[in-house]
Amino acid sequence: MPRLAPIAALIAALPLAAPAEEVGRIGVDWTGNDVIIEAVHDPEVPGVTCHIAYFERSFLDRLSQGNWFEDPSNASIACRQTGPIEIGDIDLGRDGEEVFRERQSIIFKSLRVKRIYDADNRTLIYLVHARELAQGSAKMAISTVPLFGSGSR
Repeated sequence: MPRLAPIAALIAALPLAAPAEEVGRIGVDWTGNDVIIEAVHDPEVPGVTCHIAYFERSFLDRLSQGNWFEDPSNASIACRQTGPIEIGDIDLGRDGEEVFRERQSIIFKSLRVKRIYDADNRTLIYLVHARELAQGSAKMAISTVPLFGSGSR
């Protein structure tokens, strides 16, 4: 059991990502490949919901392609105000902070949503991208939510 302590400490130190709720699943072909649509509520900014669409490969596709362990990096995002917006304690730096993460392969790839605050334009920017150790994260999409009224910084 002592060997598990460093692993448990590492897991505890990881940032908590918002949970996703599957709201749609569209079959794209007869082999069972699907486009998954999930809703993610920003945990630090109540009133903002992002919808993420991504591709999930079927068993038959994995068998025919020979790549068993990962889904494609393609993703799309749309974020909107879905209630009164209240900016919580968010990272105001240029690097932003992670809002959501979902594994796309066993080890190396994950789908991530980062939030960046654009103070000059009073806008929240949400970026969805894949993080891959081998090929980077070139496939991405962004969505913005303008901040109006007194509830924003």
